[in-house]
Amino acid sequence: MADSTYTDFVDIAKTGFDIFQSSVNTAAPYLGLAAAITAAGAQKTAAIYQQGLYEVQAIDTLRFAQLRTDQDQKYASIQAGRKLLSAERQALNYTIQGNTLLRGLEQANAAVRARAAANGIVYNEGSAAGVQAANVKSVYRDVGMSNLNALTARILGFEDAGAMILASKEQADLTMSAAEAQANQLRLAGDFNVKSGGLLAGASLSKGVLDFASTVKNPFA
Repeated sequence: MADSTYTDFVDIAKTGFDIFQSSVNTAAPYLGLAAAITAAGAQKTAAIYQQGLYEVQAIDTLRFAQLRTDQDQKYASIQAGRKLLSAERQALNYTIQGNTLLRGLEQANAAVRARAAANGIVYNEGSAAGVQAANVKSVYRDVGMSNLNALTARILGFEDAGAMILASKEQADLTMSAAEAQANQLRLAGDFNVKSGGLLAGASLSKGVLDFASTVKNPFA
């Protein structure tokens, strides 16, 4: 009686295992196909995520380059303004020097006329007039040099300030061009990553479908 019960239990267990094994074998192709579909989706998602990272890097590259160029141009503008102020101060000093020479001329010729009048000499004739004319000629030559120096200082100041602004603009263009090139490379890498990820996902899905087709059994056969 005991041996019969044990044998029945073994038979039942074997039958149950056979049913379980048959169910697993039947479901295996479907599970494999589902796994392939999941893997393909994961590859596409990873590729899109990587493309997003590249896009963020591209945006940051352009943004940082723009900030850097803006700061460089602001600094160049400040330096150019300082250069103009320095040139204007230098020109003003030359102008003051010329005015000082003119005031000295007035004083010197006034002294000549006073001495001539004190000695009973006509101040606008003879040696008195000659001394005054020589003073005027000498002083106006020096005043002309002072005015020329003042003009030169202003011109050079404008040229230096303009050169600073132009150099900063050219450097800004170079910086932005390099940043745009780098951003384009990052975006190209992102696009390539998406395409390659799509190809890999397609390959994984195709393999899963082929494996499914080769292992699945027709349940209606």
